[in-house]
Amino acid sequence: MTAADNSRQAWSAAAAAQWGQPDRMNNLETTMWRSERHPQHSSTVCTLMVLDRQPQWERLVAAHEWATQLVPRTRERVVEPLLPLGPPAWQLDPHFTLDYHVRRIELGTRHMFPDLLELAQTLAIAPFDRNRPLWEATLIEGLEGGRAAYLLKLHHSLTDGIGVIQLISAVQSRTRRHTPNKPTRPPNPADSAHLADPSQASGSAAATAGRLPEPDRLAVTLTRASELIDEAPRRARNLAGAALQWATDPLHAAGEGQRFTASLRRVLTPTASGASPLFERRDGRRWLFRTLECPMVGLRGAGRAAGGSINDAYVAALLGGMRIYHEQHATPLEQLSVTVPVSLRRTDDPMGGNRFAGLMFAAPVGTIDPAERIAEVRGAILTQLSEPAVDTYAVLTPIVNWLPSSVGAAVIAGAARADLAASNVPGPTEQTYLAGARVERIFAFGPLPGVAVMAVLLSHLGTACIGLTIDGAAVPDPDVLVSAMQQGIDEVLGLAPAPSRGSRK
Repeated sequence: MTAADNSRQAWSAAAAAQWGQPDRMNNLETTMWRSERHPQHSSTVCTLMVLDRQPQWERLVAAHEWATQLVPRTRERVVEPLLPLGPPAWQLDPHFTLDYHVRRIELGTRHMFPDLLELAQTLAIAPFDRNRPLWEATLIEGLEGGRAAYLLKLHHSLTDGIGVIQLISAVQSRTRRHTPNKPTRPPNPADSAHLADPSQASGSAAATAGRLPEPDRLAVTLTRASELIDEAPRRARNLAGAALQWATDPLHAAGEGQRFTASLRRVLTPTASGASPLFERRDGRRWLFRTLECPMVGLRGAGRAAGGSINDAYVAALLGGMRIYHEQHATPLEQLSVTVPVSLRRTDDPMGGNRFAGLMFAAPVGTIDPAERIAEVRGAILTQLSEPAVDTYAVLTPIVNWLPSSVGAAVIAGAARADLAASNVPGPTEQTYLAGARVERIFAFGPLPGVAVMAVLLSHLGTACIGLTIDGAAVPDPDVLVSAMQQGIDEVLGLAPAPSRGSRK
């Protein structure tokens, strides 16, 4: 191993150890956790890796043992306070067992890629045990050509798409060979103390009964109560400052409030004019997984040709597919309600966690010319980004988290309702390996937060790997939709310079 490899490995270990560092959920994560209503409003995210061969099982298990010791969050469960004084906390699970979270399964008598997607969508829709760490990893053996697959399933309250890529990039290998003497996280005395705490002796029975041990919940409640007391002077100063501003310059303060209120009204106004009549019967109970691929260089070239970005070209390609699908069903549309998540991460933010906002707008699905469609998408996204209330989650979630969870779920479902969600996640730029198997493709599948179709583009070594999560009630003919989406992609790629136009399924 070269000095550069040693340096990269040390950096990855240090980064992974810091992944998901905060010891409690932020407001957005709290809302996703408490408002979840399975399966209609599941918050499960999945990453599916296609491997060139069967990985060595013992080595794969050992790799997970190392990774879970390196990344503390993977051994932690959610603990709710006894009183709604704040967000849930993350605490080490004293009953953590690796063999519950790492599993092995045969694909069965059929060995083709569509069969793999069918199995993956079945595993994805199964609910998590909310008293355990919120992840599951499944090795799927028996894919055609001696290949295999690896499905990593996480709860969205753990992290967003970028956080998933940060995690797998930090712990995966850059070589097919075994890496000896991998760096580890120094032992944490607090972990040992927690595991040795006699008060945890009844934890297993409590978990079996569907609740967490009371000592943990009481500790979280007391900690939060103490923090509220400590925060009281600062909150009082902030309130006094706001009151002084109103008293000294009431016109300016009122104007700022009106501008923000108007902005909030615009970003929260349902895009009723863009609602598709074909997707009215969505219920989120049956997930269907499908995939598409195209060259990243093609999307980049198409975006530049139309004065936009890769993301603008990607969204425009999906909209072209939606136009074709609706025309095939004799239901032409001019606009379609779309949600586009945008990352709010800064370079100094800790790894992991959730830091994103959702832009919702009526997208130009009826625009036939792909260059014009890209330009219109770019304009709509830039308009939304310029809104003072662009981060509506930051406004809504602190309020929702004080409401009964059923009310919060209804509020979030209404705010997130759209026909299409389109996410774009930068993926690995170097070849990676999993227990000796080369990762050939990585597809990400998001949940259906009130949408009919969730599309996630994950770039992998120059290929745009697009995972589609489709509501089976809204789209009874998913393969027809996928074919239309491919045509939409080909339309957009036609704008790129000739060498980068190629696309493939």
